[in-house]
Amino acid sequence: MVEPTHARIALSTASVYPESTATAFEIAARLGYDGVEVMVWTDPVSQDIEALRRLSDYHGIPILAVHAPCLLITQRVWSTDPWVKLQRARSAAEKLGASTVVVHPPFRWQRQYARDFVAGIWRMANETDVRFAVENMYPWRYRDREMLAYAPDWDVTKDDYRHFTIDLSHTSTARTDALHMIDRMGDRLGHVHLADGRGSAKDEHLVPGRGTQPCAELLERLSVGGFDGHVVIEVNTRRAMSSAEREADLAEALAFTRRHLAHAVEVPRR
Repeated sequence: MVEPTHARIALSTASVYPESTATAFEIAARLGYDGVEVMVWTDPVSQDIEALRRLSDYHGIPILAVHAPCLLITQRVWSTDPWVKLQRARSAAEKLGASTVVVHPPFRWQRQYARDFVAGIWRMANETDVRFAVENMYPWRYRDREMLAYAPDWDVTKDDYRHFTIDLSHTSTARTDALHMIDRMGDRLGHVHLADGRGSAKDEHLVPGRGTQPCAELLERLSVGGFDGHVVIEVNTRRAMSSAEREADLAEALAFTRRHLAHAVEVPRR
């Protein structure tokens, strides 16, 4: 019998949007998640280390990862300088006891940042025990047109990073094979954003099991592959008609993840 992984399952605070960061801690604790990943965005609490520490202590729920403010809507959060954003994310992770900073590759119009990104991430990774886990993205599509919005590439396995984050909603939108991607990432896979998708041009972030992505297969591979990172539920619950419906979706996602991470493979006797 191969021992299953001891990876912890976290709730991304983005999964409760449009509810607040504080609500995410409350829900994560109530449902029995092992921790949270803080998405740093326009909610002031998500940017405030002391407020986050108080929420973590009050709910007894650790902060396992910090998602740096890389989205279009967070261009002015924690400075307009992308390197300052990453420095502040690293500082937050160190002070909050989080092991990972999740970062997106630059937008193509961030030319200088993109040009220095791979070397800069290595430089920052060498200055801390915190993992900088660079996340796969996707081409932007409109009708029959495709725009390459990220540089050096949306497929982060084409560049040399110490650690990767794989996001299964992003593999769906990119229409790429998630299992082949984790094979390319190999032992540099340090972090997982678990969600599902049906191959839409929009980044769907469905509850795992509701789309076409190999969520179960990926988790089962992790369960026997010695994965030592975190699995983060990052789903879209904006269409939930009530708080109870949102919570039910997040409970379903947690149960799915636990079930497939607990998978173990029988090894034939010799």
